[in-house]
Amino acid sequence: MFAIAVRFDLPDEESAAAFDDLVARTLPGILAEEPGTLTYVPHRVEGEPLARLFYEEYADRDAHAAHEARPATARFLQRVGELVTSVRAEMLTPLAG
Repeated sequence: MFAIAVRFDLPDEESAAAFDDLVARTLPGILAEEPGTLTYVPHRVEGEPLARLFYEEYADRDAHAAHEARPATARFLQRVGELVTSVRAEMLTPLAG
């Protein structure tokens, strides 16, 4: 299992609300359009109301590269890029399995 933590920092409450709405509307469609490629779990960051943390889990690195290239993901990431001030990604320790 291959996992990445991705943190999105939003500039203000309005952007945070738009981000949450975008995720709620778009993510189910991505997961339906790209079944089995990804587990994508959003979390709020405690004490930081304008930050969101997502954990992405993939079977392997190749699945990650394939997912990033898919149209639904590209559209989602483009829209996210319009809302956030910074994005930080961190590779996590591979999960046993």
